[in-house]
Amino acid sequence: MPSLPGCQTSGREMNSREAFQAQRSQLVGLLVSGSLEGFESILDWLLSWEVLSWEEYEGLRLLGQPLSQVARRLLDTIWNKGSWGCQKFFAAVQQAQADSQSPEQHDSWDLHSGHPARDLLNHRPAIVRKLYSHVEDVLAVARERGFISQYECDEIRLPIFTASQRARRLLDLATVKTNGLAAFLLQHLQESPALLSLPFEAAECQKYISKLRATVSAQSRSLSTYDGAETLRLEDIYTENILELRMEVGMVGARKKSPATLGLEELFSTQGHLNEDADTVLVVGEAGSGKSTLLQRLHLLWATGQDFQEFLFVFPFSCRQLQCVAKPLSVRTLLFEHCCWPDVGQQVVFEFLLDHPDRVLLTFDGFDEFRFKFTDQERHCSPTDPTSVQTLLFNLLQGNLLKNARKVLTSRPDAVSACLRKYVRTECHLRGFSEEGIELYLRKCHQDPDVADHLIQLLRATSVLHGLCHLPVFSWMVSKCHQELLLQNEGSPKTTTDMYLLILQHFLLHASPPDAISHGLGPGLLQGKLPSLLHLGHLAFWGLGSCCYVFSAQQLQMAQVDAEDISLGFLVRAQGVVPGSAATLEFLHITFQCFFAAFYLVLCADVPTASLRHLFKCHRASSSQLTRLLPALCVQSPRTKEGSVTALLQKAEPHNLQITAAFLAGLLSREHLDLLAECQVSEKALLRRQTCARWCLARSLRKHFHCIPPAVPGEAKSMHAMPGFVWLIRSLYEMQEERLAREAVRGLDVEHLKLTFCGVGPAECAALAFVLQHVQRPLALQLDYNSVGDIGVEQLRPCLGVCKALYLRDNNISDRGICKLIEHALHYGQLQKLALFNNKLTDGCTHSMAKLLECKQNFLALRLGNNHITAAGAQVLAQGLRSNASLQFLGFWGNTVGDKGAQALAEALGDHQSLRWLSLVGNNIGSMGARALAQMLEKNMALEELCLEENHLCDEGVCSLAEGLKRNSSLKVLK
Repeated sequence: MPSLPGCQTSGREMNSREAFQAQRSQLVGLLVSGSLEGFESILDWLLSWEVLSWEEYEGLRLLGQPLSQVARRLLDTIWNKGSWGCQKFFAAVQQAQADSQSPEQHDSWDLHSGHPARDLLNHRPAIVRKLYSHVEDVLAVARERGFISQYECDEIRLPIFTASQRARRLLDLATVKTNGLAAFLLQHLQESPALLSLPFEAAECQKYISKLRATVSAQSRSLSTYDGAETLRLEDIYTENILELRMEVGMVGARKKSPATLGLEELFSTQGHLNEDADTVLVVGEAGSGKSTLLQRLHLLWATGQDFQEFLFVFPFSCRQLQCVAKPLSVRTLLFEHCCWPDVGQQVVFEFLLDHPDRVLLTFDGFDEFRFKFTDQERHCSPTDPTSVQTLLFNLLQGNLLKNARKVLTSRPDAVSACLRKYVRTECHLRGFSEEGIELYLRKCHQDPDVADHLIQLLRATSVLHGLCHLPVFSWMVSKCHQELLLQNEGSPKTTTDMYLLILQHFLLHASPPDAISHGLGPGLLQGKLPSLLHLGHLAFWGLGSCCYVFSAQQLQMAQVDAEDISLGFLVRAQGVVPGSAATLEFLHITFQCFFAAFYLVLCADVPTASLRHLFKCHRASSSQLTRLLPALCVQSPRTKEGSVTALLQKAEPHNLQITAAFLAGLLSREHLDLLAECQVSEKALLRRQTCARWCLARSLRKHFHCIPPAVPGEAKSMHAMPGFVWLIRSLYEMQEERLAREAVRGLDVEHLKLTFCGVGPAECAALAFVLQHVQRPLALQLDYNSVGDIGVEQLRPCLGVCKALYLRDNNISDRGICKLIEHALHYGQLQKLALFNNKLTDGCTHSMAKLLECKQNFLALRLGNNHITAAGAQVLAQGLRSNASLQFLGFWGNTVGDKGAQALAEALGDHQSLRWLSLVGNNIGSMGARALAQMLEKNMALEELCLEENHLCDEGVCSLAEGLKRNSSLKVLK
């Protein structure tokens, strides 16, 4: 605050009232030219000295009044209090000026005073200084103990207030409330001497933290990822996703537990570190799985003081925004100019950041949309020297810059290279909603419980649509289109394309006259908006080919996108825009951009049909023998015209091309072709493009099958899916043509199909089942380490008839999913092996397991390791074993069957003639269980290997086993 000339003159030498009146214009200028913080500090001192009454103070703090008007009213009030009031005013100004230089306050109060509200006023300046940097923590405790309501809490937390203003509003509330809040605040602050986290000389840092919190809070409060209207509060709608910690797989001798499921607050936990020296937490998830919303929730929890308070500074960045930065950047420029600018003390704040990097968190959302590929070849270690944006980001992730500052990076899996993973401390996989999460989200979206109930019933009755909804983007679509879904009579959407056409219908109807609503997505509605849709499609396609996902006004103009096109609602204001820069627009979601690009490729007359081959990577090889035999440098292939469809397809990111190709296949399906043909689009052109898409899909799959190596002698011929196989299967599914699917797998001659770590979720399961049901010979389907879940298991039902073995390790499957699977498997004679390690199975599924063993006398292997089966479940399963004469492998390791469970299994297996391998590792089995197993060994002459590590056999149990072995001639291995 600027100094006051009259403050140097003592009140004894000059009448204070006369000095006050003579300097009134200067006083007004002083109060107005300083910060609002300085003005409110003066009010704090005047209140504490009882110069101002509470009523007078309330009249001076009304929101929305110009500061000059309030300042003049304050001076009028002081003038009316005489010389004493004027003297106190000058003293308050001096105290406020001193506070701004050194905000440290040493003050205490009597906790046993009978007037806590009066004590709050008397010690108000010191309390504000002690409270303002931790007001969020105090608010949370006060709310938890019932001193304030959630409404009062939200009012204090409004993003327009700084931290010190929030502290004052909490004190104001405590002054008038009579429920003990004032006494609580006095005691809480007196007993918390360590609340000040920054030294007093870092006042600039405190002010910057307050501004940063307010900025991040304002950006994070509204859920805008999928809703251009921005009317949804994040706190009202946010629903937890399944967040799994990636664990190392394949460690010899280690018994692997299921992936740890984390809450967001555990993102920086000490478990699961892949590289202790790294600083980056990687969160991967498919498009639409909720990565951006997860970060938005993290930002809001920090900004409102609810969590992540170990960080003093949180800097959010969007990779799609950063890649647009052309000029060189330094760390300082990145943090201050592209996130939040310090109003004072820039150098002090920056030095504090460099000195305390462990109190800093940087988040980078959407690394898959960053057009530069990660490399660690170019090192940059200076925080002040500028460099390119990609070099700056890559060195931040490596720790060459701001070492020990935490970084969170989100990305789709395909964009994360092995080189980048070297610098990852922890990797988490965002799996999407659980079934409970889907229902909770829909109930949060719809206040009317009847609407929510009907939607949930619809999903439960439509397993394919239910499977899509595990991705939050589809749950949002279902919520948005609830009226269309509940009223339509032609069946629910089956494919991703169906769902996006439904949301297209919703937006178009919303922008159409009321009389169009009853007609749905007919040719008339689509044709009327076709120019706008093609403009959006042209922009989307150009953006994919240019790796551009935010669009300036000039780029919109080049694509002929006008205000009418924007009004449809598919383009929204871009998030994370640098303050002060020109406004930019982006599509609601990257999948919408891919959908409109596919729409453009299908319907634009200027798109050559042959160019679609590049979408599927199926362009024909050059006919020149020289071109095929000689290096590219010797014989140049024809150059592609810059900006052409082919050139843009060649430059687009592969993961975006795959999504676009799947949409294109769906749009060209028989179900939707008629709709498009009626929009005055050439039917011949559409049929040519449909034929091209079919040819490309069939050819791509044949290329996969031709790469299958011959079988090793004595082993089954197997195929591990190469990158892109699941995408091709999904594209086939989008076309919904049984004949095409049958032709596609005609060349698949394998006995074992491996799809481990392929990101297979419920939607992919539906596509796999649609295609694999046409395989000519039975095969083993291995889907370990994916996200199949209960809904995905149900989607596999059509292909169970060709599955002789099903491997589902680590797939978040519960009793309900397995019981449904077995119910259907009983009708097919092919299924002989079932592997269910590391899932969420309990005793509740053992009745179905027992029935499976009892009914299928050709069943060979059941592996239930590392689940939650107890003695009760083992006893039920034993009943099925008594009726089974075919089982050869039974895996039970990592459960808790105990002595009683081991005894029940041993009794059932005593006369079993086919079992060769039994694992009961880590089942809390003692000497009594060992004795029962020893008796089993005396009778069973088929068992060859028995695994009993990690139990509690003791000497007595081992002696019992030794006695049993004396009468056994078949056992070869005892562990």
